[in-house]
Amino acid sequence: MSSIDTPADVPKPRAATRPAPTTLTWVTLALMTTASVASLRAAPTMAVYGLACVFLYLVPAIVFLLPTALVSAELASGWNGGVYRWVSEGLSKPLGFLAVWCQFAMTIFYYPSLLGFVASTIAYIIDPALASSGPYTAIVIVVLYWSGVWVSSRGTKALAGLASGGLIIGTLIPGTLLVVLGMVFLGQGNPSAAPMTASNLLPQWTGLASLVLIVNNFLSYSGMEMNAVHVSSLKDPPREYPKSMFLAMGLVLLIFILPALAISWVVPADQLSLTAGVMQAFDAFFEYFNIGWLTPIAAVALVSASLAGMLTWLAGPSKGLLEISRQEGYLPPFLQKLNKNGIQQNILVTQGIVTTVIALGYALIPNVSSAYWIFSVITTQVYLIVYLLMFTAAIRLRKTQPDHPRGYRAPALRVLCVTGLLASLAALFIGFVPSSQFGSGSVWAYIAIVGGGLVILGFLIPWAFLKFRKPSWRTADADVPSEGDRA
Repeated sequence: MSSIDTPADVPKPRAATRPAPTTLTWVTLALMTTASVASLRAAPTMAVYGLACVFLYLVPAIVFLLPTALVSAELASGWNGGVYRWVSEGLSKPLGFLAVWCQFAMTIFYYPSLLGFVASTIAYIIDPALASSGPYTAIVIVVLYWSGVWVSSRGTKALAGLASGGLIIGTLIPGTLLVVLGMVFLGQGNPSAAPMTASNLLPQWTGLASLVLIVNNFLSYSGMEMNAVHVSSLKDPPREYPKSMFLAMGLVLLIFILPALAISWVVPADQLSLTAGVMQAFDAFFEYFNIGWLTPIAAVALVSASLAGMLTWLAGPSKGLLEISRQEGYLPPFLQKLNKNGIQQNILVTQGIVTTVIALGYALIPNVSSAYWIFSVITTQVYLIVYLLMFTAAIRLRKTQPDHPRGYRAPALRVLCVTGLLASLAALFIGFVPSSQFGSGSVWAYIAIVGGGLVILGFLIPWAFLKFRKPSWRTADADVPSEGDRA
């Protein structure tokens, strides 16, 4: 048993916990990061735009993914502890708490949108008509989330294997199959459902709503820095973490772009579902090649990838929030309690109650695709706060602590940070403009929902914790050592 899995009721001297045994290779961490960032879930959203999806993915990759990966690599190779440590060192501890809180809070809306995709995928095994059923989607979200909490409460040691395995079985293999089938489909002389000419490389300009498409892809790339909390589990963090990030970047781009193109070849844009689009493409390809028996197998594979991604997110942000709360007293003792496996079960359960309430949105909003889009945008808005703080902190750390040991120094750090800051600010404001994916709903209702989610989750709740915290809420010294001590 590694020190990370030491139960809370087994006291252990701090000195005896150094150094922690190696639990991850850099390749495994790259796969964990890819599993938490990339999936085929986002493909239908961009497949609607055909060949233009390449542009819509590459732009945010250049102005957001690249800065995020390089900057987080430098920060993680110099400071253990994840985004809280980075922002605390560069700005202040309260802002560090805000960063780690937003990293955690965005998952409240992330889980419903992720599991909404899972529900639509499972529907293709049972009855495809269920993919557009709100009550069915809500039930699946609730059942799968609480199942994930149960798995996570058993301990984090097995999560790395689950995440890596889910990525390979449920994303890389199905994604490759989708692309290969698409290329064979076109190679046999079949016309593409979406035009594939040079004139279609750029999306049609429809005003600010067009920019929302690029903004939504910021969410697709978010999470590159999340698993930095596990950097101390690498054998040589300064050298291996950057390698892990670059490998993850390459895998993420391939997973996003190629399957989206394959879907656009076989499913017309006006028939594409944002939640069930991947299975629509598989269904069409399998029917064409007379291998329809593969449809339920593909569905099971996709579900495994999504559930692996969910487990990764359950293990990461909540763990980071727990660690700093025990040291600084940001959360009440009830939320800091660990179960016998050393897992922050009370945080996961409390989050699950809120997630269950939000899942009802799928039952109450008539159009499942609209609900999916709204939850995705709120997730993006809350998470962008993390990146605004991270890029700002990185600039200040280069200035205030230039001689601090860093295993990796990002080239042109200030340029990368300014680019990431401007891109994140633009994304934050543009996110309030509803795109065509929202349908014909009220613009003001959309702004109220997105703005309300951002203000309440991103600012009011963390402000309340900081405002009312008490010295007695600090529990790290009385219980298990912090992540930094375990490293």
